[in-house]
Amino acid sequence: MFGLGMPELVVILVIIVIIFGAGKLPEIGSGIGKGIKNFKTATKEEDAKKIDDQDDSTKA
Repeated sequence: MFGLGMPELVVILVIIVIIFGAGKLPEIGSGIGKGIKNFKTATKEEDAKKIDDQDDSTKA
């Protein structure tokens, strides 16, 4: 996973807690999760659109 081991991830998490505080972590996690979900949805829609365009061009 990007060459990051458990000690590096713990250090990053501690820095995030220090910067944002423990109260903001659920908010930040939720925002990141929604962003990833939107990105995946957009890429799936784009892939489906490309496949439809290819199917239309082969039929014509």
